[in-house]
Amino acid sequence: MSLLCRDCFHFDLTDAEACPSCGSRRIVCHPALHRLGVAHIDCDAFFAAIEKRDNPDLKDKPVIVGGGERGVVLTCCYIARLYGVRSAMPMFQALKLCPDATVVKPSRHKYSEAAAIVREKMEALTPLVQPVSIDEAYLDLTGTEAIHKAPPAASLARLAAEIENELHITVSVGLSANKFLAKTASELDKPRGFAVISPEEAEAMLAPRPVGFLHGVGPKFAAKLEQDGLETVGDLQKADLKALIGRYGETGMWLKRVAHGQDNRPVRTDEERKSVSTETTFRTDLADHAALEDQLWKLCVKTSDRAKQIGVVGAVITLKLKTSDFKPLTRRVSLTEPTQIAQSIFRAARPLLAREADGRKKFRLIGIGLSELSDHRADEADLLDPRIARRAAAERASDAARAKFGKDAVMTGRAARMDHEPKE
Repeated sequence: MSLLCRDCFHFDLTDAEACPSCGSRRIVCHPALHRLGVAHIDCDAFFAAIEKRDNPDLKDKPVIVGGGERGVVLTCCYIARLYGVRSAMPMFQALKLCPDATVVKPSRHKYSEAAAIVREKMEALTPLVQPVSIDEAYLDLTGTEAIHKAPPAASLARLAAEIENELHITVSVGLSANKFLAKTASELDKPRGFAVISPEEAEAMLAPRPVGFLHGVGPKFAAKLEQDGLETVGDLQKADLKALIGRYGETGMWLKRVAHGQDNRPVRTDEERKSVSTETTFRTDLADHAALEDQLWKLCVKTSDRAKQIGVVGAVITLKLKTSDFKPLTRRVSLTEPTQIAQSIFRAARPLLAREADGRKKFRLIGIGLSELSDHRADEADLLDPRIARRAAAERASDAARAKFGKDAVMTGRAARMDHEPKE
């Protein structure tokens, strides 16, 4: 058994209820602690923690960060969460649950400054840092023992203490051998936590959990799985792989892997991408709705191709238009679940275009973007539609054919009849 003290950072191959060096009971004990190197670090209630730090009067009060009564909750402190308040909840609903909460407008410059310091400290430990959002990141500390004269677990405990002492906010740490298990571990012990999951114990630990416990399985998809008789992660572990793929497409393969705690995604160090988008400027201004819709489809395919190439999904679709007199128009829609599928992007953007392209205005430019990006497999709400698996499978088969035989190897009817070839 390995023991790590989170207060004095003493590390020893022993098993005890308190640190043998300083007597602290804030210890982590785990047999694999000395050999695990992939971590997920998540700042606890980040925006709310910054607001409480800068206004001590808020310390013991429920705090909601958001945009007023007609807005939504960006985040909230753990006190507010005890009342049932959650991120993305309408503000009026949050205030019904917690009428005594203090609502604070977001101060993004403060959050960015703190996040930059946290990231700098992470990068001092390892060059392999992959930010997921402003307040969380994956780190791969494998092989850093010689540099830091300590195993990764001890370096992470020291990092958490530095952040708390210097920035006066707390973080939760998850440690494992891959990103999925590291993220799962960080959710087990919040706030100010440090949890460890080894690959050897993953299956047994996950088996009794409900399917919604798996990171990336949202409430709607969890309900669908439960309706199909897959109520626990153990049910997924025992399920036939071919049956899962037949029912859920590629998501079925992903479910089988993560149910066993498997994840081969590396910690990536490429610059965090905010969005994926494409746009085109027409040779001749367009007013015809059908022609604009054809161009929209073409851009959805390009955007989808780029998202697939870099391995991301997006939860927000943005339609960009510019009128013949150079007036820009931007329209957005948030999806219930992220996507990278061209047909899903098109289905979301099509109504946005229909509201603008009424024949009275001419347009010189159209663009489509995918944002709120993630590299996680997300709950695909369209799985509630039994046809989505077939559509997604057909689209990916078309992708493979185009990659092998050229871009014109497979074409939709819409693409085949398109007349316009706009300038890029």
